[in-house]
Amino acid sequence: MAKNEMATLGGGCFWCLEAVYDEMEGVVSVESGYMGGPRPNPTYHDVCTGKTGHIEVVQVTFDPDVASYRDILEIFFAIHDPTTRDRQGNDSGSQYRSAIFYHSEEQHACAEQVCQEFNRVKTFGAPVVTEIRPAQEFFIAEDYHQEYFQNNPQQPYCTYVVSPKVRKFREKFAQKRKATA
Repeated sequence: MAKNEMATLGGGCFWCLEAVYDEMEGVVSVESGYMGGPRPNPTYHDVCTGKTGHIEVVQVTFDPDVASYRDILEIFFAIHDPTTRDRQGNDSGSQYRSAIFYHSEEQHACAEQVCQEFNRVKTFGAPVVTEIRPAQEFFIAEDYHQEYFQNNPQQPYCTYVVSPKVRKFREKFAQKRKATA
């Protein structure tokens, strides 16, 4: 039995990523937070200024016996646009960068390989600009950001931005959904 692993990903607003990974088989937990900047203990307000260097991320704890790191990355690339720098839809700013923060050399190699494969076959019609960086200190976001979609499904951003990503995951990766999701 393998111990749980961690994946830390930035793909625009963390509410979108959290909502999808909450439904993925093999995922033990998902926390929204911030990574990548030098300032300790940033707040949402701080990060939204774009001046802290932090990226909105999710930290996904998963069971590698059920879901591989590659599975995590394939879903990540399917639910956001990895070809736009500092932007996801209407969300713009450096805090919305596409980024993979790796926790081991194996994760680093896998992330590099996946990006190279996508670029080689021109999966997205434009080059992948996802940053691949070593994990840094993770700062958990404020409580109201945790399980945001689950707690606020009728909020307009959730209706128009998060819901379509969750729907896409459910359709494209039905076999990777939790039985209870």
